Amino acid sequence: MLLKLPVEFKEKYEKLLGDKEATALFTAMNEESKKAFRINTLKNPIKLSYDLNKPIPDLRDAYYGEISGEDPEWVSGYVYSQDPAAMFPAALSGVKPGDRVLDLCAAPGGKTTELGEQLENEGLLVANEISGTRAKALRENIERWGISNALITNESPEALSPVFPGFFDVILVDAPCSGEGMFRKNPEAIDYWSQDYVLTCQRRQKDILNEAVKMLKPNGRLIYSTCTFAPEEDEQIVSWLVNEHDFSILDTGIKDERISLGHPEWSDNNPELTKTLRFWPQDGVGEGQFAAVLQKNGGNVEVVTKKSKKKKQKKNPLRLTKNEQELVTEVINQFNLPTSLSDWPKKAMVRNDHVFIPAIVLPEKTKLHIVNNGVELGILKKKRFEPGHQLAEVLGQLEQTCVVDLATLDDYQKYLHGETIKVQSDLRGFVLVSYSQMIFSFGKITGNGILKNFYPKGLRK
Repeated sequence: MLLKLPVEFKEKYEKLLGDKEATALFTAMNEESKKAFRINTLKNPIKLSYDLNKPIPDLRDAYYGEISGEDPEWVSGYVYSQDPAAMFPAALSGVKPGDRVLDLCAAPGGKTTELGEQLENEGLLVANEISGTRAKALRENIERWGISNALITNESPEALSPVFPGFFDVILVDAPCSGEGMFRKNPEAIDYWSQDYVLTCQRRQKDILNEAVKMLKPNGRLIYSTCTFAPEEDEQIVSWLVNEHDFSILDTGIKDERISLGHPEWSDNNPELTKTLRFWPQDGVGEGQFAAVLQKNGGNVEVVTKKSKKKKQKKNPLRLTKNEQELVTEVINQFNLPTSLSDWPKKAMVRNDHVFIPAIVLPEKTKLHIVNNGVELGILKKKRFEPGHQLAEVLGQLEQTCVVDLATLDDYQKYLHGETIKVQSDLRGFVLVSYSQMIFSFGKITGNGILKNFYPKGLRK
């Protein structure tokens, strides 16, 4: 069934692109969407079951092909299904381990997981999503990916900016937009479209970016992206950032002939706009996407900070007691811990019996709605400690010995469903559970070889 594109939309792009290119665009919008996936390099490398013969040019560990959310590779956080064009903004970010990074409009987490990968669990990743339900999906994806240094917030940009003034090295804003680039993937987006809606989105983007700018360090990088073709939300927003907020447009280094450049004539004729990238469906990379990398000028400004009088450090009431620490040690010391968790006794805290290592210690008076902070190691119950699901996904980064690999697909599916399973193993107590060598959960083996199920109820299939 052909997409019923609005007349106003067609006329707009015929005028902007010319008849020939506009016809190519409209034709492509009625063709099949391209499927692709990324491989998680944080996880312990193993051979995956997918065909890796169609790599996406200019991207690492990214391939064309279809995967399913039922696949063990997905469940264990080895792969992420993502539109190929949507992979580029995070890939262009230049993030390096130790950076402070903000993904301001983060759900469902495709770009966030890529930024987390680039950080290699060093530095800080703040992933924010204003929608509560979408923030839940974001958390699941970050957990699955095994990222241990993320603070996940469910806030408006206006609430975040006073907490993090001039704080971040890199900010990615994948802005809410009119979604023209996703029409073939989500035809229902056509129903929302109008030129007025495009201008509404433009105003919203400026509001979001006004807050993002406050949180970026001088010389910091802003990655701006949308999934729309509209110049009002693409080139014109970049021009506004250059003129109003003193940004420079950086070269992305992408030289793929299939990826188009920005159009200065669709904005204020600034020739630098050709450094921005446009992805059109007819070019064969993926869906419609726009991406720009900008740098905030003013890097030589010295920030004078008042010397504060040294206060006597109060003992943190959230620190574990000696007894609590022993209970945790008893369980987790039987596993190989990645570097990010190696000094957990110094960093771990407990709140409402949940033991966690925070990605950042925020002042108590901070009123942010926090979905998750760092890694939850597990939960204290009376006189025992029960390891948490997030910890299992993080431990999947290393080879483990205290692990039970489920023997059959049937056992694996039963485990995902929440059932107990009889296993052949000499191990007892808490173990990691894997299938095809991919760790995805904790379990507990009793004396008679029964594997008790600790796969979270909210994830069971």
